[in-house]
Amino acid sequence: MTITLLIALLLSYLIGAIPFGFLFSRAVGKDVREEGSGNIGATNVNRVLGKKLGILTLLCDVGKGFLPVYFASRLLPQSVNAESLVALCGLATVLGHMFPVYLRLKGGKGVATALGVFLFFSPVTILFALFLFVAVVYVSGFVSAGSLVAAAFIPFCLLLLGSDSVTLLVAAAITILVWVKHSANIGRLRHGTEKSWKKKESL
Repeated sequence: MTITLLIALLLSYLIGAIPFGFLFSRAVGKDVREEGSGNIGATNVNRVLGKKLGILTLLCDVGKGFLPVYFASRLLPQSVNAESLVALCGLATVLGHMFPVYLRLKGGKGVATALGVFLFFSPVTILFALFLFVAVVYVSGFVSAGSLVAAAFIPFCLLLLGSDSVTLLVAAAITILVWVKHSANIGRLRHGTEKSWKKKESL
């Protein structure tokens, strides 16, 4: 069981580490890391390469969050702590996106990939998180603010819905990681220098 779990965690990390935004930019002769914010996520891809590739990157990043936990839930031996083991695979997937071995551990901020992970565990939670995201972005004009609020909301919603302790700890860990990855954005928000999405600034 231990070896099986270790293999599942490794595969989850390697799938999460696939840098779709970078790959799409290279396919059109650019390097998204050298333009805009330098981030490989969908927001920067959208600004640098356009909406089509931005949306494609978003879907792929969400998909690579969802698929590892989905297959882990089907392939890992069923046990009383099966949900906890699958949640750990979800954490490995997000870590892969944030710290991809393919790009010398310099990855994205993990929001879309985390969305895919928790879409598996609780679609209702994601529905409310997306509502909060849209509302905050609409009111504030900042994608980063919406991402931070939505990420912080997920562990509390999972708690109310009765998720097991390991899933809650994984959700809290992912939220902390997302906030840490947004530290520069938080600094700009505090100083009033963060760019509005209306100016198509990648966050």
